[in-house]
Amino acid sequence: MPTEHKEQPEFIPGSIGTVKVFGVPVRFHFTFVLLLIFLLFIGIGAKQSGAFTAVYIIALFVSVLIHEIGHTLVARRYGIRTIEIVMFPIGGVSRPERQPKPSEELWVAIAGPLVNLLIGAGLLAWVASAHGWQAMERLQEPTDANLAERIGLGNLVLCVFNLLPAYPMDGGRILRSILALRLPVEEATRIAASAGQTLAFLMGLAGLLYGNFLLLFVALFVWIGAAQEGAAARGRLFTAGFPVRAAMITDFRTLEHGQTIRDAGELLLKTSQHDFPVMAGNTVAGLLTRSALMRAMVAQGPEAYVAGAMDRDFKRVSPDTPLTEVMPLLSGQDRCVLVMDEDEHLVGMLTSENFSEFVLLRQASMHPHTA
Repeated sequence: MPTEHKEQPEFIPGSIGTVKVFGVPVRFHFTFVLLLIFLLFIGIGAKQSGAFTAVYIIALFVSVLIHEIGHTLVARRYGIRTIEIVMFPIGGVSRPERQPKPSEELWVAIAGPLVNLLIGAGLLAWVASAHGWQAMERLQEPTDANLAERIGLGNLVLCVFNLLPAYPMDGGRILRSILALRLPVEEATRIAASAGQTLAFLMGLAGLLYGNFLLLFVALFVWIGAAQEGAAARGRLFTAGFPVRAAMITDFRTLEHGQTIRDAGELLLKTSQHDFPVMAGNTVAGLLTRSALMRAMVAQGPEAYVAGAMDRDFKRVSPDTPLTEVMPLLSGQDRCVLVMDEDEHLVGMLTSENFSEFVLLRQASMHPHTA
């Protein structure tokens, strides 16, 4: 019989490598590595040497990492553990294990830009005291001599950019935390996400008009982040107060652990079900997802047993678990959760598809009826 276990968080797909800073896993998205190589390539050959180009780029990305560490350390003071920090091409993303309360989020969000402000102001003050102020025109062209000033200015730009009042930037989180002092969190999130999408549209339009592809890329990132958070807010809004049993699938098919991958493939074709609980008598032995089925079909062949391909460490929840708490479990690659009662009996399944259908039905039912 499967034993109770603590759900392990899923990492953001596409991230590689792990370096621990203050006990937090720091991972690098593959696009971050590609951008780093690209920036090093285009920087070589200018008035700034290749070595100093590398130092400048790495210093800015380290500044972004320290920015995220600022969020992490303040969140830790409120008892919020950070699951991971992922470095993307235009910034870092720190993932807390739970959503901070509005008063907590205000200080967690401010911490990141404040770190960049201190770094930038400190570097510029040090350079001014040692060499005097330089005209801004002299900083427009990168040279080895103005490296420190440009790192300082880069941190100030990071501070200002992140304080824009639009989600998913820190300014959007600050806006949400302030709004949440008077409005429900979901409504505050919706407003902040809408502001983020509006800003992304304006940035994208400016990128098109001026031919700035970097601005277009940033606008796309902001739009996607705001849209995802807006969708999550709607999900929390329309599922608040409902348990898992209200949305779970109760009419489903199962496999026996002695059946083959061929049997599972035939069941996949005959039904609309993508994931199958694997039973050993009356006990749930594992979960066979569609992706695991396909991998086993290619690697082991159709005559292999499902027991060798199933996930024995599957996600499970109680039918009385609030739906809002289950949402994060449905965001991974294989988005299926088994619903089991206190006696470990399988009573249902919850997938991302039927969760979305439940949200849509709730949204439709809350609209006024027309004749």
